[in-house]
Amino acid sequence: MLPFADHGPRPVQRIAVPVSRISIIGCGFVADLYMRSVQATSGMSVVAVYDHDPERLRVFCAHWNLRPVATLEALLDATPQDGLVLNLTNPEAHYELTKSCLLAGHHVYSEKPLAMTLDQARDLHRIAGQKGVMLGSAPCSVLGEAAQTLGHALRSDICGTPRLIYAELDDGFVPQAAYRKWQSESGAPWPFQDEFDVGCTLEHAGYYLAWMISWFGPVKSVTAASAECLPDKTGTGPSAPDFATATLFFASGPVARLTCSILAPHDHSIRVIGDKGVLKVDQAWDNAAPVRFAKRLRLRRRLIEHPLPRRIRLPQPTHPKVKRWGAAAMNFMLGPAEMLDALAEGRPSRLSADFALHMTEVTLAISSAGDSAGAVRMTTTCERMEPMPWSR
Repeated sequence: MLPFADHGPRPVQRIAVPVSRISIIGCGFVADLYMRSVQATSGMSVVAVYDHDPERLRVFCAHWNLRPVATLEALLDATPQDGLVLNLTNPEAHYELTKSCLLAGHHVYSEKPLAMTLDQARDLHRIAGQKGVMLGSAPCSVLGEAAQTLGHALRSDICGTPRLIYAELDDGFVPQAAYRKWQSESGAPWPFQDEFDVGCTLEHAGYYLAWMISWFGPVKSVTAASAECLPDKTGTGPSAPDFATATLFFASGPVARLTCSILAPHDHSIRVIGDKGVLKVDQAWDNAAPVRFAKRLRLRRRLIEHPLPRRIRLPQPTHPKVKRWGAAAMNFMLGPAEMLDALAEGRPSRLSADFALHMTEVTLAISSAGDSAGAVRMTTTCERMEPMPWSR
């Protein structure tokens, strides 16, 4: 019998954030997903919004009834010192804009990646430390129910000692999708050129990297390969790798294989293989995706995983749920809410600058591996993440 019973439907527990004033830089596609999440998170208010495109700024703010400001300086002036700036711009702009906010003494939560190079990420980490402000980075699904439930199962020895992890982040053959027609709620187009130029690894590897680093601690070394299997996707020449695979060696012992692509059939599953069986989640982009455990059995001299995996549940309500949009059912504000909560309580944030920097180094090592990088030893580290209170 598993120690987690299925208690049936559970009420949604809304996060109450004591200090909840945020500002937003960037009104593109992902900003609408953040605003949908803001509406599901109690006590959260947006005090100012800025975008370098005045028309996009006008449309976004009119759609969500928010206050636009004409300059970055005006946004920084409007943001209180106990508030948080969300950097939701395109990846190439992350470093300079986050740096400006940190130098102005503001806490910052940045969309992924934290920066496009390790040197840039180190610089942001250094400035945050010098200024005594928080620096965090997406993705924040590690704070959601699926990741926290799986983490609780690992700590409770449900699957025995974890030995091997298979993490898949394959999105289907995206270049043949109607991606030029994809729009957000307020009409922002999906930034396909940025997506292809940055690459699926920098965009997506963090979803499962964050989970694994939170459970097992820092990655010791990475052996990876990456390639652009389908060149000239948009008719503008080469772009970033559209496929990458990596073997991750964690300092605490487990080994993981992580794969990212925008060509292989859709698969967003993660499997943790332990001495007693297999823990599995099928959807990285669903905060409440079911966690299941298949016990390993002997059947007529054969070893098999139980054909009817048992679902594992936490026995209490967890995070605010957000209505599914497209392929995702994620609350994008779990990360900013965690940072604001930590600020109000005077404690370190679970999404620390160390965590963001280490995840960035691992992601860059995978994305830039090419066909000859071989083993790369990581130079950054971080602590294992403290579980959310409701998942202990």
